[in-house]
Amino acid sequence: MTSAAPRPADPDHLWSVDEHLEDILTTVHPLEPIELQLLDAQGCVLVEDVTVPVALPPFDNSSMDGYAVRVTDVAGASEEFPAVLEVVGDIAAGTADPVRVGPGQAARIMTGAPLPPGAEAVVPVEWTDGGLGEGPVTGMHARSLAPEGAAGHVRVHRSVEPRAHVRARGSDVRAGDRALEAGTVLGPSQIGLLAAIGRGTVRVRPRPRVVVMSTGSELVQPDEPLGGGQIYDSNSFALTAAARDAGAIAYRVGAVADDAVTLRSTIEDQLIRADLLVTTGGVSVGAYDVVKEALSDVGEAGGGVEFRKLAMQPGKPQGFGSVGPDHTPLLALPGNPVSSYVSFELFVRPAIRALMGLADVHRPRIRATLTADAPLSSPKGRRQFLRGIYADGEVTPVGGAGSHLIAALAHADALIVVPEDVESLEPGTEVETVLLR
Repeated sequence: MTSAAPRPADPDHLWSVDEHLEDILTTVHPLEPIELQLLDAQGCVLVEDVTVPVALPPFDNSSMDGYAVRVTDVAGASEEFPAVLEVVGDIAAGTADPVRVGPGQAARIMTGAPLPPGAEAVVPVEWTDGGLGEGPVTGMHARSLAPEGAAGHVRVHRSVEPRAHVRARGSDVRAGDRALEAGTVLGPSQIGLLAAIGRGTVRVRPRPRVVVMSTGSELVQPDEPLGGGQIYDSNSFALTAAARDAGAIAYRVGAVADDAVTLRSTIEDQLIRADLLVTTGGVSVGAYDVVKEALSDVGEAGGGVEFRKLAMQPGKPQGFGSVGPDHTPLLALPGNPVSSYVSFELFVRPAIRALMGLADVHRPRIRATLTADAPLSSPKGRRQFLRGIYADGEVTPVGGAGSHLIAALAHADALIVVPEDVESLEPGTEVETVLLR
Protein backbone atom coordinates (compact mmCIF):
# COMPACT_ATOMS: atom_id res chain seq x y z
CA MET A 1 0.00 0.00 0.00
CA THR A 2 1.38 3.39 -0.94
CA SER A 3 0.21 6.79 0.18
CA ALA A 4 -0.02 9.95 -1.88
CA ALA A 5 0.58 12.07 1.22
CA PRO A 6 4.14 12.50 2.53
CA ARG A 7 5.09 10.72 5.72
CA PRO A 8 7.72 12.68 7.62
CA ALA A 9 10.72 10.69 8.76
CA ASP A 10 10.88 12.63 12.05
CA PRO A 11 9.16 10.47 14.71
CA ASP A 12 8.49 13.60 16.76
CA HIS A 13 6.61 15.29 13.92
CA LEU A 14 3.19 16.41 15.14
CA TRP A 15 0.64 15.56 12.48
CA SER A 16 -2.47 17.66 12.06
CA VAL A 17 -5.89 16.00 12.00
CA ASP A 18 -6.27 16.96 8.35
CA GLU A 19 -2.86 15.52 7.36
CA HIS A 20 -3.61 12.18 9.00
CA LEU A 21 -7.07 11.97 7.44
CA GLU A 22 -5.72 12.91 4.00
CA ASP A 23 -3.11 10.17 4.26
CA ILE A 24 -5.83 7.64 5.06
CA LEU A 25 -8.20 8.72 2.30
CA THR A 26 -5.52 8.84 -0.40
CA THR A 27 -4.48 5.31 0.56
CA VAL A 28 -7.83 3.58 1.04
CA HIS A 29 -9.56 2.88 -2.28
CA PRO A 30 -13.10 1.64 -3.06
CA LEU A 31 -13.61 -2.10 -3.14
CA GLU A 32 -13.98 -3.79 -6.52
CA PRO A 33 -17.60 -4.08 -7.76
CA ILE A 34 -19.45 -7.39 -7.68
CA GLU A 35 -22.87 -8.62 -8.81
CA LEU A 36 -25.18 -9.42 -5.90
CA GLN A 37 -28.72 -10.67 -5.38
CA LEU A 38 -31.04 -7.88 -4.27
CA LEU A 39 -31.24 -8.69 -0.58
CA ASP A 40 -27.52 -9.29 -0.40
CA ALA A 41 -27.01 -5.83 -1.89
CA GLN A 42 -28.77 -3.98 0.93
CA GLY A 43 -26.51 -1.23 2.25
CA CYS A 44 -24.22 -1.42 -0.79
CA VAL A 45 -23.48 1.35 -3.29
CA LEU A 46 -24.51 1.10 -6.94
CA VAL A 47 -21.67 1.39 -9.42
CA GLU A 48 -23.82 1.99 -12.51
CA ASP A 49 -27.10 3.63 -13.44
CA VAL A 50 -30.12 1.33 -13.50
CA THR A 51 -32.50 1.85 -16.45
CA VAL A 52 -36.16 0.80 -16.37
CA PRO A 53 -36.72 -2.07 -18.83
CA VAL A 54 -40.53 -2.00 -18.68
CA ALA A 55 -43.06 0.64 -17.68
CA LEU A 56 -44.30 0.68 -14.11
CA PRO A 57 -47.13 -0.09 -13.78
CA PRO A 58 -46.97 -2.17 -16.96
CA PHE A 59 -50.70 -1.75 -17.69
CA ASP A 60 -53.63 0.49 -16.77
CA ASN A 61 -55.05 -0.80 -13.49
CA SER A 62 -57.60 0.03 -10.86
CA SER A 63 -56.65 1.99 -7.75
CA MET A 64 -59.91 0.99 -6.01
CA ASP A 65 -62.15 -1.97 -5.38
CA GLY A 66 -65.27 -1.22 -7.42
CA TYR A 67 -66.70 -1.48 -10.91
CA ALA A 68 -65.11 -0.80 -14.28
CA VAL A 69 -67.56 1.23 -16.38
CA ARG A 70 -68.04 3.36 -19.46
CA VAL A 71 -68.33 7.05 -18.51
CA THR A 72 -71.47 7.66 -20.60
CA ASP A 73 -73.30 4.82 -18.84
CA VAL A 74 -73.06 6.51 -15.41
CA ALA A 75 -73.43 10.15 -16.48
CA GLY A 76 -75.90 11.93 -14.17
CA ALA A 77 -76.21 8.95 -11.80
CA SER A 78 -77.42 9.66 -8.23
CA GLU A 79 -78.87 7.74 -5.28
CA GLU A 80 -82.36 8.85 -6.35
CA PHE A 81 -81.76 7.97 -9.99
CA PRO A 82 -78.99 5.36 -10.09
CA ALA A 83 -77.51 3.96 -13.27
CA VAL A 84 -78.34 0.26 -13.46
CA LEU A 85 -75.65 -1.76 -15.23
CA GLU A 86 -75.29 -5.44 -16.07
CA VAL A 87 -72.36 -7.07 -14.23
CA VAL A 88 -70.50 -9.21 -16.75
CA GLY A 89 -67.82 -10.72 -14.50
CA ASP A 90 -64.99 -10.31 -12.04
CA ILE A 91 -61.52 -8.94 -12.70
CA ALA A 92 -59.01 -9.80 -10.01
CA ALA A 93 -55.38 -8.72 -9.74
CA GLY A 94 -53.35 -11.02 -11.96
CA THR A 95 -56.11 -11.53 -14.53
CA ALA A 96 -54.47 -11.98 -17.91
CA ASP A 97 -57.51 -11.75 -20.21
CA PRO A 98 -60.24 -9.62 -18.61
CA VAL A 99 -63.81 -9.53 -19.88
CA ARG A 100 -64.85 -6.73 -22.22
CA VAL A 101 -67.20 -4.04 -20.92
CA GLY A 102 -69.81 -3.02 -23.47
CA PRO A 103 -72.62 -0.43 -23.43
CA GLY A 104 -74.75 -0.71 -20.28
CA GLN A 105 -72.30 -3.11 -18.67
CA ALA A 106 -69.85 -3.11 -15.75
CA ALA A 107 -67.23 -5.52 -14.43
CA ARG A 108 -66.46 -5.94 -10.77
CA ILE A 109 -62.78 -5.04 -10.38
CA MET A 110 -60.26 -5.31 -7.59
CA THR A 111 -57.41 -2.97 -6.69
CA GLY A 112 -54.42 -3.59 -8.96
CA ALA A 113 -56.43 -5.50 -11.56
CA PRO A 114 -56.08 -4.49 -15.22
CA LEU A 115 -58.66 -2.09 -16.62
CA PRO A 116 -60.73 -4.21 -19.03
CA PRO A 117 -61.27 -3.40 -22.71
CA GLY A 118 -64.16 -0.99 -23.21
CA ALA A 119 -64.00 0.47 -19.69
CA GLU A 120 -62.95 4.08 -19.20
CA ALA A 121 -63.04 4.54 -15.42
CA VAL A 122 -63.62 2.79 -12.10
CA VAL A 123 -66.49 3.52 -9.74
CA PRO A 124 -65.57 2.78 -6.10
CA VAL A 125 -67.79 0.11 -4.56
CA GLU A 126 -68.90 2.63 -1.92
CA TRP A 127 -70.67 4.58 -4.70
CA THR A 128 -72.80 1.55 -5.55
CA ASP A 129 -75.25 -0.89 -4.00
CA GLY A 130 -72.72 -3.70 -4.48
CA GLY A 131 -75.29 -5.60 -6.57
CA LEU A 132 -77.56 -6.08 -3.55
CA GLY A 133 -80.41 -3.88 -4.78
CA GLU A 134 -80.35 -1.68 -1.68
CA GLY A 135 -78.51 1.51 -0.62
CA PRO A 136 -74.75 2.26 -0.80
CA VAL A 137 -72.44 -0.43 0.59
CA THR A 138 -69.12 -0.15 2.37
CA GLY A 139 -67.32 -3.03 0.69
CA MET A 140 -67.53 -6.24 -1.27
CA HIS A 141 -68.28 -9.72 -0.06
CA ALA A 142 -65.54 -12.28 -0.59
CA ARG A 143 -66.01 -14.14 -3.88
CA SER A 144 -65.99 -17.47 -2.07
CA LEU A 145 -68.88 -16.33 0.12
CA ALA A 146 -70.92 -14.57 -2.55
CA PRO A 147 -69.99 -15.75 -6.07
CA GLU A 148 -73.23 -14.28 -7.40
CA GLY A 149 -71.69 -10.81 -6.95
CA ALA A 150 -69.89 -11.24 -10.28
CA ALA A 151 -73.21 -11.40 -12.11
CA GLY A 152 -76.61 -9.70 -12.05
CA HIS A 153 -76.94 -5.94 -11.90
CA VAL A 154 -75.34 -3.11 -9.93
CA ARG A 155 -76.78 0.31 -9.17
CA VAL A 156 -74.27 3.16 -9.47
CA HIS A 157 -75.09 6.29 -7.45
CA ARG A 158 -72.47 8.73 -8.77
CA SER A 159 -70.96 9.68 -12.11
CA VAL A 160 -67.20 9.61 -12.83
CA GLU A 161 -64.76 11.43 -15.06
CA PRO A 162 -62.73 9.57 -17.69
CA ARG A 163 -59.76 7.70 -16.16
CA ALA A 164 -61.09 8.16 -12.63
CA HIS A 165 -59.45 5.76 -10.14
CA VAL A 166 -57.22 4.35 -12.87
CA ARG A 167 -53.45 4.09 -12.49
CA ALA A 168 -52.07 4.77 -15.93
CA ARG A 169 -49.45 2.54 -17.52
CA GLY A 170 -46.04 4.12 -16.94
CA SER A 171 -47.38 6.66 -14.42
CA ASP A 172 -44.63 5.63 -11.94
CA VAL A 173 -41.71 5.13 -14.33
CA ARG A 174 -41.54 4.65 -18.07
CA ALA A 175 -39.41 2.21 -20.01
CA GLY A 176 -36.01 3.80 -20.60
CA ASP A 177 -36.19 6.05 -17.52
CA ARG A 178 -33.27 6.05 -15.11
CA ALA A 179 -34.53 4.31 -12.00
CA LEU A 180 -31.46 4.76 -9.80
CA GLU A 181 -28.17 6.60 -10.24
CA ALA A 182 -24.70 5.20 -9.69
CA GLY A 183 -23.59 6.06 -6.16
CA THR A 184 -26.98 5.33 -4.61
CA VAL A 185 -26.92 3.43 -1.33
CA LEU A 186 -29.44 0.61 -1.59
CA GLY A 187 -32.00 0.74 1.20
CA PRO A 188 -35.38 -1.01 1.47
CA SER A 189 -37.21 1.35 -0.91
CA GLN A 190 -34.48 1.19 -3.55
CA ILE A 191 -34.45 -2.61 -3.38
CA GLY A 192 -38.22 -2.56 -3.71
CA LEU A 193 -37.96 -0.45 -6.86
CA LEU A 194 -35.36 -2.77 -8.36
CA ALA A 195 -37.60 -5.75 -7.72
CA ALA A 196 -40.61 -3.90 -9.17
CA ILE A 197 -38.81 -3.30 -12.47
CA GLY A 198 -37.67 -6.90 -12.66
CA ARG A 199 -34.05 -6.66 -11.55
CA GLY A 200 -32.98 -9.72 -9.55
CA THR A 201 -29.31 -8.78 -9.27
CA VAL A 202 -27.41 -5.52 -9.26
CA ARG A 203 -23.77 -4.44 -9.62
CA VAL A 204 -22.48 -2.80 -6.45
CA ARG A 205 -19.44 -2.24 -4.31
CA PRO A 206 -19.75 -4.69 -1.42
CA ARG A 207 -20.02 -3.57 2.16
CA PRO A 208 -16.50 -3.56 3.60
CA ARG A 209 -15.61 -6.23 6.16
CA VAL A 210 -14.14 -4.58 9.24
CA VAL A 211 -12.45 -6.52 12.03
CA VAL A 212 -12.28 -4.76 15.39
CA MET A 213 -10.02 -5.90 18.22
CA SER A 214 -9.08 -4.33 21.52
CA THR A 215 -5.83 -4.97 23.35
CA GLY A 216 -5.01 -5.13 27.02
CA SER A 217 -4.47 -7.85 29.63
CA GLU A 218 -6.74 -5.91 31.97
CA LEU A 219 -9.80 -6.33 29.71
CA VAL A 220 -12.59 -8.71 30.66
CA GLN A 221 -15.60 -9.82 28.61
CA PRO A 222 -18.94 -8.38 29.88
CA ASP A 223 -20.87 -10.83 32.11
CA GLU A 224 -17.63 -12.23 33.50
CA PRO A 225 -16.49 -11.40 37.06
CA LEU A 226 -13.90 -8.65 37.44
CA GLY A 227 -10.62 -9.40 39.16
CA GLY A 228 -8.25 -6.95 40.73
CA GLY A 229 -7.08 -4.26 38.32
CA GLN A 230 -9.47 -5.41 35.58
CA ILE A 231 -12.09 -3.52 33.58
CA TYR A 232 -14.73 -4.57 31.09
CA ASP A 233 -13.89 -4.37 27.40
CA SER A 234 -16.20 -1.67 26.03
CA ASN A 235 -14.14 -0.36 23.10
CA SER A 236 -14.48 -3.40 20.87
CA PHE A 237 -18.26 -3.38 21.33
CA ALA A 238 -18.60 0.35 20.70
CA LEU A 239 -16.38 0.34 17.62
CA THR A 240 -17.95 -2.79 16.12
CA ALA A 241 -21.36 -1.15 16.50
CA ALA A 242 -19.97 2.07 15.02
CA ALA A 243 -18.55 0.19 12.04
CA ARG A 244 -21.93 -1.42 11.38
CA ASP A 245 -23.59 1.98 11.70
CA ALA A 246 -21.17 3.30 9.08
CA GLY A 247 -22.29 0.59 6.64
CA ALA A 248 -19.72 -2.14 7.19
CA ILE A 249 -20.02 -5.82 7.95
CA ALA A 250 -18.18 -5.76 11.26
CA TYR A 251 -16.62 -8.56 13.28
CA ARG A 252 -15.59 -8.18 16.89
CA VAL A 253 -12.56 -10.08 18.16
CA GLY A 254 -12.22 -10.70 21.90
CA ALA A 255 -9.66 -8.64 23.77
CA VAL A 256 -6.06 -9.63 23.04
CA ALA A 257 -3.60 -9.80 25.92
CA ASP A 258 -0.52 -7.59 26.05
CA ASP A 259 1.67 -9.96 24.08
CA ALA A 260 3.13 -8.97 20.71
CA VAL A 261 3.37 -12.52 19.38
CA THR A 262 -0.26 -13.25 20.25
CA LEU A 263 -1.41 -9.99 18.66
CA ARG A 264 0.51 -10.60 15.42
CA SER A 265 -0.92 -14.12 15.23
CA THR A 266 -4.46 -12.84 15.84
CA ILE A 267 -4.12 -10.21 13.13
CA GLU A 268 -2.82 -12.80 10.66
CA ASP A 269 -5.77 -15.06 11.46
CA GLN A 270 -8.24 -12.23 10.84
CA LEU A 271 -6.83 -11.10 7.49
CA ILE A 272 -8.90 -13.66 5.60
CA ARG A 273 -12.12 -11.83 6.47
CA ALA A 274 -10.93 -8.22 6.65
CA ASP A 275 -11.00 -5.33 4.21
CA LEU A 276 -10.02 -3.09 7.12
CA LEU A 277 -8.52 -3.83 10.54
CA VAL A 278 -9.10 -1.62 13.57
CA THR A 279 -7.23 -2.01 16.84
CA THR A 280 -7.75 -0.04 20.01
CA GLY A 281 -5.17 0.39 22.75
CA GLY A 282 -1.44 -0.12 22.86
CA VAL A 283 -0.37 2.82 20.69
CA SER A 284 1.07 5.25 23.27
CA VAL A 285 4.54 5.39 24.81
CA GLY A 286 4.14 2.92 27.68
CA ALA A 287 6.22 -0.20 28.27
CA TYR A 288 3.23 -2.43 27.46
CA ASP A 289 1.96 -0.74 24.31
CA VAL A 290 1.65 -4.02 22.47
CA VAL A 291 0.27 -2.74 19.15
CA LYS A 292 3.36 -0.59 18.58
CA GLU A 293 5.60 -3.47 19.62
CA ALA A 294 3.83 -5.95 17.34
CA LEU A 295 3.49 -3.80 14.23
CA SER A 296 6.28 -1.24 14.22
CA ASP A 297 8.75 -3.81 12.86
CA VAL A 298 6.49 -5.22 10.15
CA GLY A 299 8.57 -5.37 6.97
CA GLU A 300 7.76 -3.93 3.57
CA ALA A 301 6.39 -7.29 2.43
CA GLY A 302 3.54 -6.76 4.85
CA GLY A 303 3.08 -3.08 4.16
CA GLY A 304 4.02 -1.42 7.42
CA VAL A 305 2.25 0.57 10.11
CA GLU A 306 3.44 4.00 11.20
CA PHE A 307 2.66 5.36 14.65
CA ARG A 308 2.15 9.08 14.96
CA LYS A 309 1.37 11.92 17.31
CA LEU A 310 -1.54 14.10 16.24
CA ALA A 311 -2.27 17.68 17.27
CA MET A 312 -5.66 16.74 18.69
CA GLN A 313 -7.38 16.04 21.97
CA PRO A 314 -8.49 13.40 22.73
CA GLY A 315 -6.64 10.93 20.49
CA LYS A 316 -3.06 12.16 20.20
CA PRO A 317 -1.47 8.71 19.55
CA GLN A 318 -2.57 7.09 16.28
CA GLY A 319 -1.32 4.41 13.94
CA PHE A 320 -1.98 3.83 10.26
CA GLY A 321 -0.65 1.54 7.57
CA SER A 322 -1.21 -1.89 6.07
CA VAL A 323 -0.52 -5.50 6.97
CA GLY A 324 -0.51 -8.87 5.24
CA PRO A 325 0.09 -9.97 1.65
CA ASP A 326 -2.88 -7.95 0.35
CA HIS A 327 -1.77 -4.80 2.19
CA THR A 328 -4.98 -4.68 4.22
CA PRO A 329 -5.43 -1.20 5.76
CA LEU A 330 -5.03 -1.04 9.54
CA LEU A 331 -5.94 1.85 11.80
CA ALA A 332 -4.61 1.69 15.35
CA LEU A 333 -6.60 3.82 17.78
CA PRO A 334 -5.92 4.84 21.38
CA GLY A 335 -7.34 2.75 24.19
CA ASN A 336 -9.20 5.33 26.26
CA PRO A 337 -12.91 4.98 25.40
CA VAL A 338 -13.57 8.58 24.36
CA SER A 339 -10.27 8.84 22.47
CA SER A 340 -11.10 5.60 20.70
CA TYR A 341 -14.61 6.63 19.70
CA VAL A 342 -13.67 10.16 18.59
CA SER A 343 -10.80 8.71 16.55
CA PHE A 344 -13.21 6.26 14.93
CA GLU A 345 -15.56 9.06 13.90
CA LEU A 346 -12.76 11.20 12.49
CA PHE A 347 -10.69 8.54 10.73
CA VAL A 348 -12.21 5.06 10.59
CA ARG A 349 -15.71 6.01 9.55
CA PRO A 350 -14.46 8.01 6.54
CA ALA A 351 -12.22 5.06 5.60
CA ILE A 352 -15.19 2.68 5.68
CA ARG A 353 -17.26 5.04 3.55
CA ALA A 354 -14.35 5.38 1.12
CA LEU A 355 -14.14 1.59 0.79
CA MET A 356 -17.86 1.61 -0.03
CA GLY A 357 -17.23 4.05 -2.88
CA LEU A 358 -19.29 6.90 -1.47
CA ALA A 359 -18.59 10.40 -2.71
CA ASP A 360 -19.23 12.03 0.67
CA VAL A 361 -17.52 10.12 3.47
CA HIS A 362 -17.91 12.64 6.29
CA ARG A 363 -20.47 13.27 9.00
CA PRO A 364 -22.54 16.45 8.51
CA ARG A 365 -20.90 19.59 9.92
CA ILE A 366 -22.80 22.73 10.85
CA ARG A 367 -22.28 25.97 12.74
CA ALA A 368 -24.05 26.06 16.10
CA THR A 369 -24.23 28.48 19.02
CA LEU A 370 -22.38 27.28 22.11
CA THR A 371 -24.47 27.17 25.26
CA ALA A 372 -22.47 26.64 28.46
CA ASP A 373 -22.33 27.88 32.05
CA ALA A 374 -18.72 29.02 31.70
CA PRO A 375 -16.07 29.46 29.01
CA LEU A 376 -14.54 26.28 27.60
CA SER A 377 -10.75 25.95 27.74
CA SER A 378 -8.69 24.14 25.14
CA PRO A 379 -4.96 23.35 24.92
CA LYS A 380 -3.04 25.60 22.56
CA GLY A 381 -1.92 23.90 19.37
CA ARG A 382 -4.42 21.05 19.70
CA ARG A 383 -7.72 20.64 17.88
CA GLN A 384 -10.10 19.60 20.63
CA PHE A 385 -13.26 17.56 20.13
CA LEU A 386 -15.74 17.88 22.99
CA ARG A 387 -18.89 15.80 23.34
CA GLY A 388 -22.07 17.79 23.00
CA ILE A 389 -25.83 17.68 22.63
CA TYR A 390 -27.26 19.54 19.62
CA ALA A 391 -30.77 20.97 19.36
CA ASP A 392 -32.35 23.85 17.45
CA GLY A 393 -29.13 25.50 16.36
CA GLU A 394 -27.45 25.24 19.77
CA VAL A 395 -24.87 22.82 21.11
CA THR A 396 -24.23 22.15 24.79
CA PRO A 397 -21.16 20.34 26.18
CA VAL A 398 -21.84 17.10 28.02
CA GLY A 399 -19.28 15.55 30.37
CA GLY A 400 -15.74 16.75 30.89
CA ALA A 401 -12.69 16.69 28.67
CA GLY A 402 -11.32 13.46 30.16
CA SER A 403 -10.76 10.70 27.62
CA HIS A 404 -12.10 8.02 29.99
CA LEU A 405 -15.55 9.58 30.58
CA ILE A 406 -17.65 7.13 28.61
CA ALA A 407 -20.96 7.80 30.37
CA ALA A 408 -21.21 11.28 28.85
CA LEU A 409 -20.42 9.84 25.44
CA ALA A 410 -23.60 7.76 25.58
CA HIS A 411 -25.66 10.96 25.77
CA ALA A 412 -23.77 12.97 23.16
CA ASP A 413 -25.00 13.35 19.60
CA ALA A 414 -22.41 15.86 18.41
CA LEU A 415 -18.76 16.82 18.63
CA ILE A 416 -17.83 20.44 19.37
CA VAL A 417 -14.70 21.35 17.39
CA VAL A 418 -12.30 23.79 19.04
CA PRO A 419 -9.59 24.93 16.56
CA GLU A 420 -5.88 24.67 17.31
CA ASP A 421 -5.44 28.43 17.73
CA VAL A 422 -8.32 28.85 20.22
CA GLU A 423 -7.64 28.47 23.96
CA SER A 424 -11.01 29.64 25.27
CA LEU A 425 -14.56 29.63 23.93
CA GLU A 426 -17.16 31.94 25.43
CA PRO A 427 -20.82 30.95 25.69
CA GLY A 428 -22.70 32.34 22.70
CA THR A 429 -19.78 31.72 20.34
CA GLU A 430 -20.59 30.08 17.02
CA VAL A 431 -18.70 26.79 16.81
CA GLU A 432 -18.16 24.07 14.24
CA THR A 433 -20.24 21.05 15.21
CA VAL A 434 -20.03 17.48 13.89
CA LEU A 435 -23.41 15.75 13.99
CA LEU A 436 -23.11 12.12 15.04
CA ARG A 437 -26.68 11.01 14.31
